[in-house]
Amino acid sequence: MNVTKGLIIDDPWIGYILDGSKTWEMRSRTWGHRGWIGLIRKGTGAVWAVARLVDVGAPLSQEEMIATFDKHRIPPDMIRSGAVGKWTTPWELADVRKLSSPVPYRHKSGAVSQVVLDAETSDGIARQLADLSVDAVKPQPGSTAAAGNRVSKSNAPVQPAPAPKTKFPASATAPKFHNGGGRLIGECEVTDGALKNSYIRLTKLMDKFPRDAIGGSNDSETASRELIVDWGGPELVRTDLDGQKKFFRRRGWVGDFYKLNRAKAGDKVRIEEAAAYRYCISLVR
Repeated sequence: MNVTKGLIIDDPWIGYILDGSKTWEMRSRTWGHRGWIGLIRKGTGAVWAVARLVDVGAPLSQEEMIATFDKHRIPPDMIRSGAVGKWTTPWELADVRKLSSPVPYRHKSGAVSQVVLDAETSDGIARQLADLSVDAVKPQPGSTAAAGNRVSKSNAPVQPAPAPKTKFPASATAPKFHNGGGRLIGECEVTDGALKNSYIRLTKLMDKFPRDAIGGSNDSETASRELIVDWGGPELVRTDLDGQKKFFRRRGWVGDFYKLNRAKAGDKVRIEEAAAYRYCISLVR
């Protein structure tokens, strides 16, 4: 497989593609290319996965965007606000294959979101796919590929999918963006209650997080944006903040974080901002 083109995608959207819950990448224009492309996580300078671009549809209305939330994962409130008013053209992706480690690429002058990959990057991608022989990410129920739906027809031919290969090694995990040195948001003290109930109390730090990532007190009042959290485990976490309880809404990972670091009452949880909407969590004694 020779992947020569790449697409830069921001979080949380690329995360949804990698976990199989998003099969439409919404863009402001069409693209004549069909076939394999590298998926570049914005701000990292590296290709994190490959996928097939199989179709490009016509621009959607707000009503159509809201009705197809399960395919692109853009919250209805964000659509109604006009924040994504330009990004209405669905690009359908299939056969997403995550790489075991990101492959750096050279960003050429003038490139914006669609890039041409240099030979060294293409070779690095090919070596990983040959060595790991990863299966495609399985779309989650309700996504485009899972439901068998397609975007509106285009004139470009669709390339057939390659034959399935052996699975990813069980020890391999999604690469993380954490590299230390981020902007310090602050530290929160670990209490017995936090250890018992698996939460990180953010009361004194709430004003340092983006306002559009802070929601209400229940799941029906989630924020319009999510944060990406790297806590040192095998998977990144996507969550908004509970504005009433003052902690991360999704906190199933917090207990594992405490166990991994052998946390005890009196320790501190340090929170650093790695990039916009991206945070690294570590324990300080």
